[in-house]
Amino acid sequence: MQIGSTLPSHNLHLFRAKRANFHCSGSPLNPQNRSPIQKPESLSTEITKKHLFNLEKLLQKQSKNPNPPDPEPVRSESSINGENRARGILEGLNLSRVWPEMKAAEEMSPRHLNRLQRLLSKSAEYSPRNNLGSRWRDYHGNNNWAGLLDPLDENLRREVVRFGEFIQAAYHCFHSNPATSTEETQWPRHVALPDRSYRVTKSLYATASIGLPKWVDEVAPDLGWMTQRSSWVGYVAVCDDRREIQRMGRRDIVISLRGTATCLEWAENVRDLLVPLSHENQKSDGIDDQVLHPKVECGFLSLFRTRGVHVPSLAELVVEEVKRLMEKYKGETLSITITGHSLGAALALLVGDELSTCAPDVPPVAVFSFGGPRVGNRAFANRLNSNNVKVLRIVNSQDVITRVPGMFVSEELDKKLRETGARKLLNALDNNMPWAYAHVGTELRVDTKMSPFLKPNADVACCHDLEAYLHLVDGFLASNCPFRPNAKRSLWRLLNEQRSNVKRLYTSKAKTLSLNNLERDTMSMSTCLPSPS
Repeated sequence: MQIGSTLPSHNLHLFRAKRANFHCSGSPLNPQNRSPIQKPESLSTEITKKHLFNLEKLLQKQSKNPNPPDPEPVRSESSINGENRARGILEGLNLSRVWPEMKAAEEMSPRHLNRLQRLLSKSAEYSPRNNLGSRWRDYHGNNNWAGLLDPLDENLRREVVRFGEFIQAAYHCFHSNPATSTEETQWPRHVALPDRSYRVTKSLYATASIGLPKWVDEVAPDLGWMTQRSSWVGYVAVCDDRREIQRMGRRDIVISLRGTATCLEWAENVRDLLVPLSHENQKSDGIDDQVLHPKVECGFLSLFRTRGVHVPSLAELVVEEVKRLMEKYKGETLSITITGHSLGAALALLVGDELSTCAPDVPPVAVFSFGGPRVGNRAFANRLNSNNVKVLRIVNSQDVITRVPGMFVSEELDKKLRETGARKLLNALDNNMPWAYAHVGTELRVDTKMSPFLKPNADVACCHDLEAYLHLVDGFLASNCPFRPNAKRSLWRLLNEQRSNVKRLYTSKAKTLSLNNLERDTMSMSTCLPSPS
């Protein structure tokens, strides 16, 4: 057939141009005409580039439009159901498992990046605060939190995170003004509490029994707070909001204690020999006649009972304030919650022991400790149990601080040996060994390796960091479950304090997603000292 016979001559050049641009893709049945197959490496690279390009467009669009977008137009129910049905089919396929090279692209998708941006924001978002009502005693440890830890009850998770934030407020208050003056000891410091329904009523101070030579202050006069014997260590706060009291089912008194911050506190920490807590004795569990003497670490007891030049001891301050509040709110349902991190967790046990015997009608006492070391021997643990002091220890499996001090046997091995008939021998060792330590209370164990955001080989500082603890608690579901996918706690503070221990994927994207916020907050916090944990 002649082309000129079917097309006019003046349109012939258009057909030839279209013919030149047309390429046959080839038939799958004809291997000679089959187009070359693209390699998986190039496909993965192109997909990643595409998602990065979409990400840049998304970020540019958000920076140009800081205001929230207009609401979407109302769509028909049939179209919405169709989209949901299609989305459910695609999610059910889970193509990232079939092609691993698509997993990185999936993590870079706008859906994941929007969630990451929400987690990196500073806006506080918490789990629901339900009405505890008549169950407040269960959440306060009346039954040693039986049935609430594994799986972790959502109300208990919210309460544990809230008590941890009370400790963070103590850290921030101390670092904003670490020096202790004579005048300020007469009035409570201003503490930016995370819960506005509480009011600070008393500042607490801990005094070391040892001191440094005077020439240290002469060499470094600007760091005098590091060598001062008495330091602000925490506070007492009471709930004053009627709605919150009704929600919790009682009026709560919180005692919050920070961790180690000064040189003398570090010096007291290493004084790890056991010393008698008092001259009282406590018998064993009734199986034999061996008398056990409650003992605690020498350094912790020194910080707890030593008086300062201008301030009473920590024990005296706590007992005096709690008695005053008990008298002021006499007739109401009260509870005492003691919370601390690291050194503060150790002091919290001593505070709980002191308060349990300070008056005949003491309200229920519960201790929530984060990353706490061992404090005393088994007789001290029995003493707390007999005084009805409930202790919930939040422990990170990778935190070495929770495994010191002590050089005898672990709690698990000690229990097995006592069941095999070695009780008398172990009791004798408890009385005579200077490092026969034992943990106290009920344990809630979390693990850094379960977090999808933290590196599995995170360093010692990260595993002991308080914010890392709150991050792990917020994401904990159960011991046999992965990290909670709908965890609400912001990653901003964790990223700001532990950037080197956060996975590279999140640190690289966080720099773009929240660079302005990080720079502004870093400038505003430049006058504050970082957390020593």
